Amino acid sequence: MHNFIFFCFVLVLCVPHSLSDLAADRQALLSLRSALGGRTFRWNVTQSTPCSWAGVRCEQNRVAVLRLPGVSLTGQLPTGVFSNLTKLRTLSLRLNALTGQLPSDLAACTSLRNLYLQGNILSGEIPDFLFSIQSLVRLNLGENNFTGGISESFNNFTRLRTLFLENNQLSGSVPDLKLEKLEQFNVSNNLLNGSIPERLQSFESTSFLGNSLCGQPLDACAGSSGSGAVVVPSTPRIVNQGKKKKLSGGAIAGIVIGSVLGFFLIVLVLMFLCRKKSSQKSRSMDIASIKQHELEIPGEKTMADVGNGLGTGNGFSVAAAAAAAMVGNGKGGELNGAGAKKLVFFGKASKVFDLEDLLRASAEVLGKGTFGTAYKAVLEIGTVVAVKRLRDVTVSESEFKEKIEMVGAMDQENLVPLRAYYYSRDEKLLVYDYMPTGSLSALLHGNKGAGRTPLNWEIRSGIALGAARGIQYLHSQGPNISHGNIKSSNVLLTQYYDARVSDFGLAQIVGPSSSPNRATGYRAPEVTDPRKVSQKADVYSFGVLLLELLTGKAPTHALLNEEGVDLPRWVQSIVREEWTSEVFDLELLRYQNVEEEMVQLLQLGIDCAAQYPDTRPSMSHVTRRIEELCQSSRRDPQPEVLNIIDDDSSR
Repeated sequence: MHNFIFFCFVLVLCVPHSLSDLAADRQALLSLRSALGGRTFRWNVTQSTPCSWAGVRCEQNRVAVLRLPGVSLTGQLPTGVFSNLTKLRTLSLRLNALTGQLPSDLAACTSLRNLYLQGNILSGEIPDFLFSIQSLVRLNLGENNFTGGISESFNNFTRLRTLFLENNQLSGSVPDLKLEKLEQFNVSNNLLNGSIPERLQSFESTSFLGNSLCGQPLDACAGSSGSGAVVVPSTPRIVNQGKKKKLSGGAIAGIVIGSVLGFFLIVLVLMFLCRKKSSQKSRSMDIASIKQHELEIPGEKTMADVGNGLGTGNGFSVAAAAAAAMVGNGKGGELNGAGAKKLVFFGKASKVFDLEDLLRASAEVLGKGTFGTAYKAVLEIGTVVAVKRLRDVTVSESEFKEKIEMVGAMDQENLVPLRAYYYSRDEKLLVYDYMPTGSLSALLHGNKGAGRTPLNWEIRSGIALGAARGIQYLHSQGPNISHGNIKSSNVLLTQYYDARVSDFGLAQIVGPSSSPNRATGYRAPEVTDPRKVSQKADVYSFGVLLLELLTGKAPTHALLNEEGVDLPRWVQSIVREEWTSEVFDLELLRYQNVEEEMVQLLQLGIDCAAQYPDTRPSMSHVTRRIEELCQSSRRDPQPEVLNIIDDDSSR
């Protein structure tokens, strides 16, 4: 009884204090909101707790995370706000238009681990009070107007793993930073000079370009003495000339000659491009004329050889290869003398064209995949189909037909339907419905320019759900049936962004490619033979696909020197460091009211990409979870993008 009374007494003392702290946090956030102008963030100020406000996250009844990236905030960060947000662990105000110096009371946030202020117009020297926040793990002050030197006090950040100071106006030398945990470092495009300290020479050259720095990984310093060494600028961004000098006659003559040579070089390049374009056009001409020309000289062995050599980069590869093969023994209706062949259609597929129609179609190369080359074929009647020309088929004709019949029998709205196939000794063609929007891979990593349409949460979650349903259907056909090659380039999209899974069932009929397999980044660690992929391995690949969909990053391809990351490992490292928001594609950060659903889908992707197969969920469970997340986000409809002008400009 005594213990119970004591517990109640402590509870009475603690609860009001906790509520008082949260009330102070709320008031601090409102003060920040009032101080900053422009297109402000949307908060429902009628709520007594700020924990449900967009960009705000609470832990233990205190504001722990404040993320307002890219919402067009303007003005200067006020002093007196952050002294109340003492439990703040993550502060992200990047990609806004904030000006002035950092407020001194930011030093009160002693628990701060992640500070992201890049992409603003902040100025002044990096203040000394910042170095008192020794808990910092990630610090990004890039793309501002900070001046002055880089202080040796950065060594106070013993836990620091990321330090980005690029694209400022920092001057002086780079100090010898003794940060043992530092993983990411960038001071490019400043006004720095001198030699790069030995401890920092392990970072890439891009971390130092745009300064007057020398030493590894840049060019060696011209001279042996330390600070007095003559330095060769590394791609300096500012060139000052004290006095204008007149050009000599030789220099003028050199400029004239160089200009003339440059002009002729440009003309030659243009002529080459025009001829190449003309050649490509001639290659994509009507296949009927090519076939007719070839059939006029029956018995020419070289024509059959041509068929075997096509398909590597011209417009008419599919049809021309088949047409050339048809003259193998001078028999117009046979493919390499293998007997009369025709397209074999499946089920309810409309037989509105035949092999002859396909041969006459104009074709366009869509891309080369793991199992062969894909083409867009436009028939004379206007029908558009996708044709895949398989390579390295390792099974017999009877086994091929048996397995491809199983593929053709698959009927589900989230699978790309196989309409017909063609088999001969030298040619194996598959005819699919054409998906006009292309692949998810192209959508995520293709056009990054100004004309790109941002992919919102609704589109991405819908793609995830459609792909999951397609794979779940495949797994439901039997315990030994799997896809075997799940990746973003095999998720195709209709004009309404509905997902359709392609290339299913082909892993069992096509041998390992001699070229590097681009699916390596999606492959489960236990898979040693790409022709033998379990359903749990499919789940792993789908998990990587989910992470790619949410982060916008392509997974590492281990066999090629391409840009990418080991997505499962990278995402898990970020989540462990408690800066989860930084993992998401910038295009998704606009939709903060579905942040919880985004985090849950991210966790689902991590679960799917677990190291051990037994710990991965089934595709039926995965599909059910995505359906729940999509329903949840529909119940809480997305507001318009956060950078919309608030009706009440006084707040």
